[in-house]
Amino acid sequence: MTDKKIRAYHFLKDNMCGGYGEEPAWKVGEERTVEDELEMCQWGYHVSPSWYDALSYAQGNIACIVELSGEIKKQTDKYVARTRKLIDARNAEKGLRAWACDCAERALKKANVTDERSWNAIKVARLYNEGKASKKELAAAWAAAWDAEIKWQKRHLNKLMRELFREQQNVR
Repeated sequence: MTDKKIRAYHFLKDNMCGGYGEEPAWKVGEERTVEDELEMCQWGYHVSPSWYDALSYAQGNIACIVELSGEIKKQTDKYVARTRKLIDARNAEKGLRAWACDCAERALKKANVTDERSWNAIKVARLYNEGKASKKELAAAWAAAWDAEIKWQKRHLNKLMRELFREQQNVR
């Protein structure tokens, strides 16, 4: 792909800097160009065609709409371009946390999870988003939910291994 303008998505660190290197902070409306050969995952301005794809490469909470121009190379979930212009940038921390809560809640419902520590972690995260819980409360709720999850994972793995070796003993 070359010499076509493409709108895409990217996340910057909270200080408006990119994830790697010593690049200075970006400003809305700014356009930057790189020299040398473009190389996916190595050199050039990287972005994604969707917010979901961009999130997997996020280095921070600053959601950016960008425009690519000049030479552009494409993979399934990202582009690398010679020139990138920052069209708009917003702090998406609250929206990302709300999305994470929605996803976690959906997963807990589908799995019929009844452990209240997991549900409480979501509740506290939503309260934190509204300014009604502290970072300390958020961390404590997350730690409790994580502890519950790790305990379940250990029990479940032990159960599967017992079944595996029980099957092996029956085969002999």
